[in-house]
Parts: sequence; structure tokens; C-alpha cells
Amino acid sequence: MTARLDYFRIAPDVLKPMLALEEAASALSISPALRLLVKMRVSQINGCAYCLHMHAPAALDAGVSQEKLDVLAAWRESPAFDTRERAALRWAEALTRIEASGVPDGDYEDLAAAFAPRERVELTLIVNTINAWNRFAVAFRSVHPRRAAADAA
Repeated sequence: MTARLDYFRIAPDVLKPMLALEEAASALSISPALRLLVKMRVSQINGCAYCLHMHAPAALDAGVSQEKLDVLAAWRESPAFDTRERAALRWAEALTRIEASGVPDGDYEDLAAAFAPRERVELTLIVNTINAWNRFAVAFRSVHPRRAAADAA
């Protein structure tokens, strides 16, 4: 894969609001582990290898198990995820695929059962932020660096 454009180098001033949004999202009450699970799932849906590469080590550092990362794409069929994680992942998928899902009432009801009103708003911001980052990275074909051979094996 060949990168189309280094958007950080070309227009750092344009990305200042995105960086501020990311900083604000990282300071919310949603735990780093759940925040990163959501980012990983949205990035899987959007096909953003750059973001997956970036967030996988951070997810492990935040306490997300390797098992959860291994089965994240099929989280609905895995017993590895708790009620809050399932509600957050369902919400993330519905928002990411909004044109197809219409964000069903059942997804919102599951979210409301697991999260306080403010947390629902926070999760929505997290989902929207990673969707925006995915669109930059995929549109401009951001290429992630290769990890060391020992790490990749």
C-alpha cells in the first residue's frame, strides 16, 4: 500500500481541532480499556489498518486481554465480553453503520441499561471521533510502520 498524502505534515493547523477532540475524548469517564475496544471495533469496520496498529498495543497496556482483541471482530459470538462492553460495541457498530442500521431502539435500550446518560454521550463522542480519524487515515492511505519481526511472529 502506498500513502496518498501525509495530512499531518501538509495541514497541521487543519488537524488542531481533531487533536483537541481526541484529547477531550481521552479525558472522559469511560475507561481507557473500553474506549480502546470501541476504537478497535470501529477501526475494524472501517478497514483502518493504521488505527488498528496504533490502538492494539495501547489496548493491551490498558488491560484489554489478548483474547478480547483476538475475537473482537466476532464479539457477538464470544463469551469474553461483559454487558457494558457488549452494549458499547453494539452502539459503536450502529453509529458506524448508521446508513444501514438507523441506530435501532434495541441498541439504544441496551446502551441505556448499561450506561448512565452522560456515559452514553461520552461513548457517542468516542465513536464519532474514531470514525473521523479512520476517514482521514483510510482516505489518504496512511501506512502503519512494521513492527519488529519477533513482535510480528
